[in-house]
Amino acid sequence: MRPNTLVQRYDNVDELSNSAKQAFVEIAKEAIKERGCFLVALSGGSTPVKLYEKLAPEILNWARVHFFWGDERCVPMDDSGNNYGQVKKLLFDKIDIPDQNIHRIPSELEPAEAAVQYSHTLGQFADPPLAWPRFDLVLLGMGDDGHTASLFPGSPVDTQASTLAVTANYQDCPANRVTLTQNVFNSARNIFFLVTGTGKAETLNKVLSNIYTPGELPAQRINPNDGKIIWFVDQAAAHLL
Repeated sequence: MRPNTLVQRYDNVDELSNSAKQAFVEIAKEAIKERGCFLVALSGGSTPVKLYEKLAPEILNWARVHFFWGDERCVPMDDSGNNYGQVKKLLFDKIDIPDQNIHRIPSELEPAEAAVQYSHTLGQFADPPLAWPRFDLVLLGMGDDGHTASLFPGSPVDTQASTLAVTANYQDCPANRVTLTQNVFNSARNIFFLVTGTGKAETLNKVLSNIYTPGELPAQRINPNDGKIIWFVDQAAAHLL
């Protein structure tokens, strides 16, 4: 395991989410104090749902928080698979945050166009010499095949881009997604992986091993240059570690 990586185990998803919420709030307050704003990239899926629910009652200076996404499905905002739409219902509709602080991926566009537009959005918050922001926090999940965001097994490992259109079929379904690349993720100050369930135990063991196969296990591509990773895992996912 890399020296900048910490694995924290929890009995259940509720405990995991509580701990992630507390860490989220601490990092947010510190970023606002030190740099005047907190830049965070969110993930979709079922695992972070409780985290978003627990963040809603928190007292934060939300006007200083800017939300982005690590990936998105190119579906309407009211589609159940839309990551922005999910967070809107769970969090944004319940906090006082300016609309201009929410930087969604334009999911109404085709993936290639949406990827280009989102790279421009990232550029507006660039931290030179980077062409994208240095996120204070990135939230990621991991699939049972080792994918993270929409970086899937077999996708390009070496890329200079900040965003990619994902259009190849995945698990017999058209992908039609946009994803940030490991270049952006690896510039972050903090990365949280939220991983739950027995179905991910074998893959988690492989990802955290010393055998490096980033083409097969995209989660292994996440290795921040000057930041740290915390894996928030429940006992079901961690039982093979």
